[in-house]
Amino acid sequence: MEKRAQFGLAALETEPLHEKVYREIVRALISGQFEPGQKLTSRKLAKELGTSDMPVRSALLRLQALHALNALPNGSLEVPVMTVEAFGQLMDARTIVEGGATARASTLLNGNNLRTIRRLSTELTEAARAGDIGAYLAANYDFKFSIYRHCGNDALIFLIETLWMQVGPFLRRFAEGFDGDLSGILAIDYHEDALTALEAGNAAAASAAIVKDIQAGASYLLANARFGD
Repeated sequence: MEKRAQFGLAALETEPLHEKVYREIVRALISGQFEPGQKLTSRKLAKELGTSDMPVRSALLRLQALHALNALPNGSLEVPVMTVEAFGQLMDARTIVEGGATARASTLLNGNNLRTIRRLSTELTEAARAGDIGAYLAANYDFKFSIYRHCGNDALIFLIETLWMQVGPFLRRFAEGFDGDLSGILAIDYHEDALTALEAGNAAAASAAIVKDIQAGASYLLANARFGD
């Protein structure tokens, strides 16, 4: 016979501190909150996160293994400086896995999911018009992953996150263009097309819009951004 809880309380899900620290640093990398070439130390990150060095060191070692960070001779780590070749390869890989994830997700989304995606689409547009690159990149991350997380394939999501950890910081280079007016990025941003296709249940069109969004952004940065090579 199943034992009933004395006070009718549900057990809370717990997550180890080192995993929480890892996820927060991953979120910062993916959403472009770190700059290419930026030096990171466990001490500084631990201070900002309000934790000890140990879980931060553990997280940084995991990120180094995934090529999201480079080790320096003095023991600190560096957000990689992007080369043209590496950027081209990463963005090409993104079109394959993110286009596929979008097509899969489009068949699994429900009304609540679509309402969330619609809200995040609006926030993405507003962030671009506000001219805040940090807010724009965070909103771009929130919008796209609100789609990908419904693809029903954890391995696919892991691949996408790994690619974003490497390319996310470089996307801050968008702030250097558009003559100082970030709202110009909306001319090469196809998130609203993706939303329209998702709401219509058109998997092929939704996938194509996400791929077009990635390719347009890549072309712009290849033509206008400063690379490390």
